[in-house]
Amino acid sequence: MANLTTTYLGLKLKNPLVAGSSGFTDSIDKLKAIEKEGAGAVVLKSLFEEEIIHEMQETFTKMTAENFLYPETYNHFEYEDIEDTLANYIKLIKNAKKELSIPVIASINCVTSQKWTYFAKELEDAGADAIELNAFVLPSDFNKSTQDNEKLYEDIVKEVQKHTKLPIALKLSYYFSSLAPTLQKLSKTGIGSLVLFNRFYSPDFDLKTMQVEPSNVLSNPSDLTQSLRWIAIMAGRVDCDLSASTGVHDGKGLIKQLLAGADTVQIASTLYKNSYDVIGEMLKELNNWMDENDFASVDDFRGKLSQVNVKDPAAY
Repeated sequence: MANLTTTYLGLKLKNPLVAGSSGFTDSIDKLKAIEKEGAGAVVLKSLFEEEIIHEMQETFTKMTAENFLYPETYNHFEYEDIEDTLANYIKLIKNAKKELSIPVIASINCVTSQKWTYFAKELEDAGADAIELNAFVLPSDFNKSTQDNEKLYEDIVKEVQKHTKLPIALKLSYYFSSLAPTLQKLSKTGIGSLVLFNRFYSPDFDLKTMQVEPSNVLSNPSDLTQSLRWIAIMAGRVDCDLSASTGVHDGKGLIKQLLAGADTVQIASTLYKNSYDVIGEMLKELNNWMDENDFASVDDFRGKLSQVNVKDPAAY
């Protein structure tokens, strides 16, 4: 058997295949099934920034009505007495750390750096090994400049870093006018990894109801090329790890992203389409391919086809 171990966010993983944030990572039973199939780490299903702010406001309103006066009472009240969204998420992290032997990465889906970032400390206290910030910002605000949008990501990272010492992965889209310089700049903020890329819901029209509805919710293997290109271009050019996401549905996709230079590869849509078994199948395909090509470890071929190493860099 080849050596599949890798390091990601400063954590030792038994292999580079990570179960990304999805409906498959929102309960202990599912997480145990993912570990059993061999995944190297899990990213819990994301909490949304709006959920954190809403719960905080609801709790504060109730506390005010019941004459709670002290901050220490607030902490006890919010996380121990109420079975709310945040408390359940904290409980999921704690239980996952008890039941699993692989790293558990918490996930926050965020659009601003305001009000919610204190919660990063709660994730750390619960035992999370790292935090993935899914910065889900579509640059569609006509009043914001390119610089405004780029600064938003820096602000999010900066505010979260004030509250936790956990390694941070920043998951973002390719909607930047200067993508390569932006990724390079963000890699210098002290984050542990860039995750390329998150997946927006795309609009479609229902011609019968005349309503806008989401489409292409799950990725397809053809979506691999976008992240493959940018992992390959950025490998060796950033000051942090790189994790590939979107379009990885089988062992071939996993191998390609590692050849491009990814430190880890995240999957989600293929779990919906093929269930947990696909994890073991992908790892088996990776093992067999490495044996066939005489690679003893992942490090022997990681980044072999990145832009800085490939014979024809213009191909990218």
